[in-house]
Amino acid sequence: MSPVDRIAAYADELVALRRDLHAHPEIGFEEVRTSGIVAGLLESFGVTVHRGLGGTGLVGVLEGRSANGRRVGLRADMDALPIEEATNLPYRSTVPGTMHACGHDGHTTMLVGAARYLAETRDFDGTALFIFQPAEEGLGGARAMIADGLFERFPCDELYAIHNAPHGPFGRFHVRPGPAMAAADFFDIRITGRGAHAAQPNRGIDPILVASALAQGMQSIVSRNADPLKAAVVSITQIHAGAAYNVIPESAHLAGTVRTFDAEVRVMIGERIRALAAGLAAAYGAQIDVEIRDVFSVLNNSPAQAAAAAEVATELFGPENVDADATPRMGSEDFADMVARVPGAYAWIGGTPGPGLHNAAFDFDDRIIPLGSAFLARIVERRTGAS
Repeated sequence: MSPVDRIAAYADELVALRRDLHAHPEIGFEEVRTSGIVAGLLESFGVTVHRGLGGTGLVGVLEGRSANGRRVGLRADMDALPIEEATNLPYRSTVPGTMHACGHDGHTTMLVGAARYLAETRDFDGTALFIFQPAEEGLGGARAMIADGLFERFPCDELYAIHNAPHGPFGRFHVRPGPAMAAADFFDIRITGRGAHAAQPNRGIDPILVASALAQGMQSIVSRNADPLKAAVVSITQIHAGAAYNVIPESAHLAGTVRTFDAEVRVMIGERIRALAAGLAAAYGAQIDVEIRDVFSVLNNSPAQAAAAAEVATELFGPENVDADATPRMGSEDFADMVARVPGAYAWIGGTPGPGLHNAAFDFDDRIIPLGSAFLARIVERRTGAS
């Protein structure tokens, strides 16, 4: 029996799990309830569970018919985002200001479904490792698990993960060898001027004026400094300043992200941000402090593992539903830090087109749960030598 069919038989239970997780989202490194539910389910399947890696992360270990084969790791992320949900779903978030707007509730459920299937069938030689990671959303959960000895304690020969793609088309599987997702830096720029009465701007140094000039200048970096053939994005996502109608504030704060694939472009953008800040500080008589943090590395899929993922997806879903040379994505993913140490591949599966990731109206397409679970399970069977 195909894993798709077998997992479909308990898909209703998986959907119920996903919706429960959706209703009770937890921010990165706070996934106590989520990891507790996952640990309990894995143990009920007969999977050995190790908790506390990277804070709230956990690893489940399942041996097949023999422990002498390859060790294949499967990873899912568990954390939610600080977004107020804007749906009226019956299972909408019960936690104010927090929601699963990226589908990590679905990814966690997919991996639970795969673990159940593999525990029930044991149609593989070797070891399956189920890695449930905290804090993927820019908080360094992968790096925290690695620092806690993830691969020393649970060595893997190869790794796989899957993400939902709400732009569709439904059931379409996307993977590519080589660079698949961009590196990301987060920046905080703090501008200190001199406060004054709004009716007497000549007595102050207006940090909002400086922030506006800097924000505009930063938009020229990609268009006028980066090689047009090397993709890059600079996005300012936060501007904070002032609290009154009639006061020029003392300070302003800009924050945002830089996305790149090329290391030299990444360095150049950081240098240009600092140079623009220094020039504007001198021009306006303000103080500008720039902090740029390396948050995500470029996610590089290993060619052999990307090909293996495409082969399994073709077997399960048909060649018409597989894109084995997908376009790289400017989004980022800290699975990159794991596949930098262990050969692996990261793939996407399309859901019914709807509101995008990190959107307050996003809703995970539950119909792809058994598809994702089947893919993860079949990877273990195929890569450990099952028939």
